[in-house]
Amino acid sequence: MSQSEVRGVGGSSKLFMSKLMTMRQAIAEHVPDGASVALGLQMEQMIPFAAGHEIMRQKKRGLRLIGPISDILFDQMIGAGCVEEVVAAWVGNVMMGSAYNFRRATEVENPGKPGEKLRVFNMTNFTLALALQAGAMGVPFLPTRTAMGSDVPKGNHFFYQIISPFEPKETLLAVRALVPDVAVVHLQRADKYGNAHCWGNFGVMLEGVRAAKKIIVCAEEVVSEDVIASDPNRTVIPGFLVTAVVECPLGAHPSPVQGYYKRDDAFFQQYHAETKTQADFERWAQRWVSGVADRAEYAKQLGNTRVDELGVKQHAYAAATDYGY
Repeated sequence: MSQSEVRGVGGSSKLFMSKLMTMRQAIAEHVPDGASVALGLQMEQMIPFAAGHEIMRQKKRGLRLIGPISDILFDQMIGAGCVEEVVAAWVGNVMMGSAYNFRRATEVENPGKPGEKLRVFNMTNFTLALALQAGAMGVPFLPTRTAMGSDVPKGNHFFYQIISPFEPKETLLAVRALVPDVAVVHLQRADKYGNAHCWGNFGVMLEGVRAAKKIIVCAEEVVSEDVIASDPNRTVIPGFLVTAVVECPLGAHPSPVQGYYKRDDAFFQQYHAETKTQADFERWAQRWVSGVADRAEYAKQLGNTRVDELGVKQHAYAAATDYGY
C-alpha cells in the first residue's frame, strides 16, 4: 500500500495509509471463518451483493449473519453453506416472498452444518437497531418497550425482562448488544482512506458500522479526497473507522443505489424461479457466483443493454451548498 500525506484538522499534517483493496483481498483478510458479519444494513437498497458473492467464492464457513432485511443475499449465502447462524428481522425475497434456501435450512437441514437446522435469532428492525446501538455505545444492553406482548422475545437470548430502576413497577425488555466482527456496506463513493459519502435510506448502517470491530466499505466510485471534503456533512462514515475500501461498480445489484442504478425487479423474479431446489440453486450459483471471477465478469454476463436500462434516466441533483464564510 502507498502512503500519502494529507491535511489534518487545524492545518496539521498526518500520514495516512491508503486502504484500497480488491474485493478478493478484503474478504480474504478481514472475513475469517466463524466471523459475525453485518450485511444489508440499509434495508432494501445498497445491499453488498458483490461482497457476499466473494464470501461464497472463498467458501467461508461458520458465519453469523446480522442484518435487518437482507433480501436474497442471506438466502444465497445460506445455500452456499457459509452460514451457521442468522440474526435478522426478516430473510427472504422481498419481491417474491419466502426464499427457498432459507426455508430448507430452517425446516430440513442447514448446508452450512449438515445434520442440523439453521439457527435463527428473530429480531425486529427496531430491536436490531437497538442491539447494534448498544454495541456502538459499549453498553451490554438498551431498554425498550417494543416487542413486549409479541412472540419475538420468547426463547431468544437477545431479550431479557427487567424492571425500571426509576419506575419500580414498570417492566421493560433489555435488548442484548451486538458487536459484529465486521460490517460490510455498499455506498455511492469514498476516498482511498475510507471517508465515505452516502445518501438515501441509511437503515441501521450507522449503528452497524459504529458497533463493528472492522468495516469494509464497498463504493461505486473511489474519488479524490477533495470530492469528499467538498461536502463534509455527507461524510457519514469517517475514514478512521474503516478497515478496507473496495471500488466496486454495480456491487449492490440487483438492489438499487440511488443516483447510480435502480432495482432490478426481473432479477429477483428470475432468482425465485431458478432456485426452487438445492440443485437448482447450485446451477444458479455456478452461473452468477462461482462461474464469474469478479463483478466485472458478472456485469458482462448481465449485458450492456440491461445495465444501461437500470441506469438513472432522470437526474435530481441537490441544490449547491455554500460552506464559505
